[in-house]
Amino acid sequence: MKKILLALTAVAAMTGAASAADLGAARPYAKAPVAVPVAASWTGCYVGAGGGGAYTTSDRNDHFTATGVAITANNTNGARGWFGTVGAGCDYQFNNFVVGVFGDYDFMDVKGDKGILNGFYGSQRQDWQWAVGGRIGYLVLPQLLTYFSGGYTQAHWKSTDYAAFLNTPAFSTSGFTKGGWFIGTGDEYAMSFLPGLFWKTEYRYSEFDRANVSINDFATGVPTVYSETQKLREHSVRSELVYRFNWGGPVVAKY
Repeated sequence: MKKILLALTAVAAMTGAASAADLGAARPYAKAPVAVPVAASWTGCYVGAGGGGAYTTSDRNDHFTATGVAITANNTNGARGWFGTVGAGCDYQFNNFVVGVFGDYDFMDVKGDKGILNGFYGSQRQDWQWAVGGRIGYLVLPQLLTYFSGGYTQAHWKSTDYAAFLNTPAFSTSGFTKGGWFIGTGDEYAMSFLPGLFWKTEYRYSEFDRANVSINDFATGVPTVYSETQKLREHSVRSELVYRFNWGGPVVAKY
């Protein structure tokens, strides 16, 4: 019996030693390294289309053409309406920043009532506008860009007929085209259900060069001795769907 107990004790001792040796040689557990976020690159070109609304103010007065002496007080008129827009551009991404250039064209129906010569009224209409410029933005998320924009713009206002209340037109002013500048701010978001499709929304403020137009006799079209001066400013909000041709190329960035 003593021999059996001694043999079992020896076997148990050897088994414990072997198990301890195995445990000592086991490789320690380590977590897998965290992957660096990978986003699609914003570098490349795009096209877009959409629409929005605009509100224009006109600071104006009438004066004698020959002398420039004012015959009416300064006053402000407003106009509002809608527009459709198409555009294209190209961007370049470095780290979390995006810079780019773009151009767009708006076909518009923005109109409002205004008066001349203290008693004659008409409806002035803006029918198109285009702009070229640049923008710089920051990627607050891999799929969300917030940006500022600015550049040159030009717009056209159609000719306007003026009449006394409920009477036939007596005067008219010719249409005119004026250039100016704009600044804006907006954001652009990558739609998850279709690669390459983005939704862009932008507020834009535009200011145009002063317009000096003659006040004409409606029946003959001959300029009278009067002219009108206008300073036009515009506020607009636009929303567009944008398609990026290169969307999907990976770029490593930290957010």
